[in-house]
Amino acid sequence: MIIKTANFVISNSDVSKCPKERLAEYAFIGRSNVGKSSLINMLTGQNKLAKTSGRPGKTQLINHFKINNEWFLVDLPGYGYAKVSKTVKKTFQSFIKNYFLQREQLICTFVLIDSRLEPQKIDLEFMEFLGENGIPFSIIFTKADKLKLNELNRNIEFYTKKMTSTLWEEMPPYFATSATNSTGKEEVLNYIEEINNKLEQS
Repeated sequence: MIIKTANFVISNSDVSKCPKERLAEYAFIGRSNVGKSSLINMLTGQNKLAKTSGRPGKTQLINHFKINNEWFLVDLPGYGYAKVSKTVKKTFQSFIKNYFLQREQLICTFVLIDSRLEPQKIDLEFMEFLGENGIPFSIIFTKADKLKLNELNRNIEFYTKKMTSTLWEEMPPYFATSATNSTGKEEVLNYIEEINNKLEQS
């Protein structure tokens, strides 16, 4: 897939105010500081589409971007150690949960994982929530350029063993990416295109 247009549509904290169009949505979410905004900018080829920041928790709303006038990329607030008050964080969690449970247009969620780290409890719990609610998801391992190939493969293998030894029969689709050198860009976009094509045929 080649992204020709990527346009911001709306930001809000109320799922009922999300776009009414019946276009497929692909949500991107991960622990704060996982490199989500940089990844989105890399995938779309626009340096400033998603706001990047050295301060975790910059994204605080549901952000819809229309891609090629065919589907929506949804940028969701990160979870984890964002430096916001408990009240604000509780609000985040509420509308994020509502988005996942109520948004019928959501086709796939991309859960972003820092490839350098061992499996984090908060990531595993979030994926458990998706699984329990029948929400399809894939994993994107970010910052792959920070590791040697054998280290990256070893970490992903460890992650696979961790997941399949607990709640999961098999590892969901996953991709290794780097916003720095565009590793994984083609694979992720082709995966989305493949799903869109199947939706059109059904």
